[in-house]
Amino acid sequence: MSQPINKEHIKTFLREQLSLTDYIDVQAADANIRSNIPFRGPNVYILFVAIIIASVGLNVNSIPVIIGAMLISPLMSPIIGFGLGLGINDTDLLLKSLKNLGIMFVISLLASTLYFMVSPLETDNPTELLARTNPSVYDVLIAFFGGIAGILELSRKERGTVLSGVAIATALMPPLCTVGYGIANLNWAYAGGALYLFFINCVFIALATFLAVKYLHFPVTQTGNSTRRVISYGLLILVVLVPSFFSAYSIVRENRFSNAARHFVKENKSIGGTYIFDYSTDMNTKPYTLTLRLAGEALSPDSRALLYSNAEKHGISHSQIAIQEDATIEVRRLNETEVMRDWLASSEEQLRQRDDSIRRLQSRLEAYEALVLPTEQIAGELRAQWPVVQEVTLARAENTVLLVLTTEPVKTARGRATPALSEEDIHRIQNWLSVRLQVPTVEVFLK
Repeated sequence: MSQPINKEHIKTFLREQLSLTDYIDVQAADANIRSNIPFRGPNVYILFVAIIIASVGLNVNSIPVIIGAMLISPLMSPIIGFGLGLGINDTDLLLKSLKNLGIMFVISLLASTLYFMVSPLETDNPTELLARTNPSVYDVLIAFFGGIAGILELSRKERGTVLSGVAIATALMPPLCTVGYGIANLNWAYAGGALYLFFINCVFIALATFLAVKYLHFPVTQTGNSTRRVISYGLLILVVLVPSFFSAYSIVRENRFSNAARHFVKENKSIGGTYIFDYSTDMNTKPYTLTLRLAGEALSPDSRALLYSNAEKHGISHSQIAIQEDATIEVRRLNETEVMRDWLASSEEQLRQRDDSIRRLQSRLEAYEALVLPTEQIAGELRAQWPVVQEVTLARAENTVLLVLTTEPVKTARGRATPALSEEDIHRIQNWLSVRLQVPTVEVFLK
């Protein structure tokens, strides 16, 4: 017979597991936080060097370099000091923390702005910079829970490596470097978004520290009424939160549209004799748009209506779809005569700039030849191995090749038609053509 559950034993077990009393030293934590707030001497040089390293990492899109800069940066101490001062009602500590936070901010902004003003590097796709320009409520959560981990680590008797992880997770340095980039390049959208992210991190790390200080019962320094100060800080938090919710809403909408587009395309790869060869989404338009690139036969009115109907099932309206037909590449090689004929038929403006036109045509010719597929050779080799193949159409987009085969069904002894190519044949054709053309993906469709 099973023993009844002892609720007291469960309470005792949970109390032992969750209790912080034996692991926390608030006096030592208070002294440690206060000692690390001042920004002078080595801290100034370390911060300057860390900002330069982080700026280089952002400039070249190197995540390891950015992480290394965050690990050596002494940015968090004044922010935690502010939260501690708010929690124990210490006005002097609050002012001292704000003063040093201001010094830190000015040094960081000067270092990053100077770097980006003199840097000759230009990043075509600055993803790490862009990631710091559109903060959302998710950054609020990261800052808040990172701040809790930070104050708990500073308060416990035996220190670990939590602070390093907190420094990476809350990412105080990259936003400051991005603000410097925005100022150096007069890109106020970048500067404003990154400054907002830095402000979010500061406010919610301080809030997490304040709540932890109250929960851990740090000794109150002054006995005055701090209610007004706490209310003011609460209003500041609300002001900071509102824009982040709008940003998070936009992120969720974009994610949903991308997923809907992906599932829609996956389920509608072929409609009759038409194939969705490639697609792209544009989140900069209102509403968002989905562009479909089609190959094969032209869409009939019924097929087009079916395509729109299936899109509606995924929440994509008719007005959000743009269709580009005839996406297949006509397989031919431009020779010098064709190039000259195109050049002679060009406009008067192009004739005046003939040298530039020739260079552009040569560049386009090289790009075109890189996409040209040996259709006739492939067709001959396919017919030699599979005589039932009648017509062959090849098309290419990036790392994918589309192969459309027209075959003649095979009749059995009883006069019943069976597919000319089995699944095994199609798989062999895909593997063979992938090796033949040196492409990772081959899609085969039968007409």
